[in-house]
Formats: sequence, structure tokens, C-alpha cells
Amino acid sequence: MVNFIIASHGEFAAGIRQSGQMIFGEQENVQVVTFMPNEGPEDLMKKYDDALATFEPEGQVLFLVDLWGGSPFNAATRIQAQHEDRMAIVSGLNLPMLVEAYGARFSMETAAEIAHYLVPVAKEGVKSIPETEEATPATEATSSDEAAPAVAAGDINEVKHSGERQIDVRLARIDSRLLHGQVATAWTKSVQPNRIIVVSDGVAKDELRKTLLVQAAPVGVKVNVVPIQKLVDVWDDPRFASVKALLLFETPQDVAAAVKGGVKLDKVNIGSMSHSEGKRMVTNAVAVDDEDVKTLEYLRDQGITFDVRKVPSDQSKDIFDLLK
Repeated sequence: MVNFIIASHGEFAAGIRQSGQMIFGEQENVQVVTFMPNEGPEDLMKKYDDALATFEPEGQVLFLVDLWGGSPFNAATRIQAQHEDRMAIVSGLNLPMLVEAYGARFSMETAAEIAHYLVPVAKEGVKSIPETEEATPATEATSSDEAAPAVAAGDINEVKHSGERQIDVRLARIDSRLLHGQVATAWTKSVQPNRIIVVSDGVAKDELRKTLLVQAAPVGVKVNVVPIQKLVDVWDDPRFASVKALLLFETPQDVAAAVKGGVKLDKVNIGSMSHSEGKRMVTNAVAVDDEDVKTLEYLRDQGITFDVRKVPSDQSKDIFDLLK
């Protein structure tokens, strides 16, 4: 695994590491180096030496630094120049870069390989609202509630039923926040969908929420927002056999409605269920009331198992063990 050193002027590096952990979970082999106002170049070099000493000798090291030409960058280049075969540097650190770097460690083995991958990713993370004329197609996925999950609106006039599950569900998740950083980065990297399908009657009728969810699409993955019945309609349509889906539901009740309609699920991840009056917390992210428990018991009786995790690196827990 490639080791990371996050370096910055001031406490920025420590803060962005914390932000990255909120999205991607705890990470091993990541050190922070902060260059403070009362410190000089030699202080900075010692901090780098101390950070490097925590890694395995001769391991791959990627420096993620805040500013090209700044002191943290300059000190890192002095070190990298002596170890060009196993060290690399990327400047202009931002949060999209960091979470993509965490994901890249699953498939890339060298610091240089990850460095080359991260530069366009960091640029892609810089966007504006309203969009500029040069906006990329990544945000153009359809959000129409009339659109089928894998085919553009208007491509389907009549649903074809096969009686067999066609959509490859990489993850079915209950998350009151639906599509957000943990889903768009950590889970997308983990399960590799080609389509994120938000399944919600309420959101499908809300044009603003639909638009915002589509705009949150990770690079290379399309997003659809559909009512529950639309998922039921296309579930066994053979024209959707190529869909590798990450399904997002707001509530257990929405999952139960889909299952009652014929959608076949084996396992459901519970990421977050927001707290409201009358609900009790079972984890710091999951709150339930009696109706939720009854619904979860119904789904269990249909053969569905549960996996309570905010991010893939969390330890999996069973909701019914927590309810005890």
C-alpha cells in the first residue's frame, strides 16, 4: 500500500485529513506534516523525517502538499529527488484529491501512478453554481422520474418482464442523506457501480432535490432519481442486464415497498437513519422507532440481511444485535 504524507502551511493538512476520514473512514499509513509560522526549513525537514520513519523502509510514498513552490513543497522535493523510484509529489491539495487518493490505493501500486491519476481528478472537483459554459458532461445524467435507470428517457415504451432479476445490485443502502460524500466516493470506489439509482417517491416529485442529487454524481457514474414503482417495473426487464447499480433508499419503508412490489434483495446496508422525535439512537448515525423496527423485521423475514456501516472500512454490525 502506498504511504501518504499530507503537508501544508498551518493546520490545513490536519483538518483535511479529518475531513477525508469522515468521508472515507479511518486510513492507515497516512501522516500529517504542518509548517507553523514560528518554524524554519530545518524544523520542516525533521517533521518529514519523523513521518517517513513511521513507514516501512523502501515503501512507496506520495506527498500531498498544499502549494506548489511553498516551503512544504520545497522540502518534499529535496526528499523526493533522492528517492525518485519510490516517491512522488502532488501539489494543490483539495478534498476530492484526497478521497480519490484513498480509493486509488486499492488498485494502484506506486506513488507515481497515483500522482498522475490525481491531477485531473483534483481539477474536476473544482466546479461552480451556476455552471460555467465549459461544464463537463458528468452532471448531465437524467433525473426524470419517467426515465428508466439504465436507458435515456423515451427509450422504453413497454416494460418487458422476464420474471428473473436482471439488475446487478452492487449495494442497496438506506441513507437519509441519500447521495453525499461517503456514497459518491468511498462506496462508489468499493462496489464499482455504473449507475446510482435514488429510489424515492418524495424525491422523484421534487425537482430541486433531483437536480442537486444529479449534480452530485461522481465522475463516470450516472445518477437517476426514480419513484419506487419505476424500480419495480424495470427490475426484471432483460434490457437492464448491464446495469451495475448502487440503490439508495431514504427509509426502511421505501425498501419494504420495493420488496413487496417484487424487487429481490439479499442484503441491505444501513448507513444513516436520521433522528426525530420518538426515535431512539442505536448508533451515532442510526435512529429507529417502533415502525422502523417492524419494517426491518419484515425485511428480515423476506431473507434480507443487514450491514450497518457508514463507510466500507467500518466494522460491519447487524442491526438486530444493536437493537438488543
